[in-house]
Amino acid sequence: MFEEDPNEAIRPDFTSIEHQEACQQLIEEGFTDEQAARSLAALWTIKNNADKVCWADRQEHLENIRWREEEEDEQHLQALKDEEEAARLEERKKNKSKYAPLIRAKVPSDPTIIPAQYATRRLKAGDYCELHYFTNKGLDDVRVSSLIAEPDALVMLPSSDGIHSWVPAAAVKDPKAAPVVKDEHLSWEQFNEAAPRMILSMKMHDWPEDHVLRRVRCVAEGLGVSESD
Repeated sequence: MFEEDPNEAIRPDFTSIEHQEACQQLIEEGFTDEQAARSLAALWTIKNNADKVCWADRQEHLENIRWREEEEDEQHLQALKDEEEAARLEERKKNKSKYAPLIRAKVPSDPTIIPAQYATRRLKAGDYCELHYFTNKGLDDVRVSSLIAEPDALVMLPSSDGIHSWVPAAAVKDPKAAPVVKDEHLSWEQFNEAAPRMILSMKMHDWPEDHVLRRVRCVAEGLGVSESD
């Protein structure tokens, strides 16, 4: 086993006193001083070359060991990653709602318009219904109707002075019995409330554009309002 790289070794001076004993043995065998030193130098070179070969083999062997260890480490890490990925996918599969992507949608600023079911059915079927159902009063009737089944529920309603207050739902008159104001009896203010809402509802139920405009124009004319107004 080498402690130092033989490629870095420097050949000794065999004519020095340090190697005199080794030279003397060769001299006693009939070598001259010069031949003895040259022979020792040649023997050292032969051995050094052999050591270089062994050194190279050893370094290659160590490199192969390091490469295998690194390869095994990478395979082990990859196996761990695969296991974690498989566990993550299984978790997402079991809990789809938890990992469902969030849709960044703009929060609507307009209140949700929910007309009476009767009006919705009529428009969905392609039949016209009164604008009353899309006025503030008509929409309030629907909201109260949805709560009237709960006797302990409270309903916010405007008073005569315009201030809203909470009142028991049971104390409110059943909106189903409330009269429906015909289109020609609507005020211009009520028409302005209802028309945009009904147009939107018509479009939601795939009414043709010309049908929508014709219906609204007929109501406007019935109120005595021309297009120029």
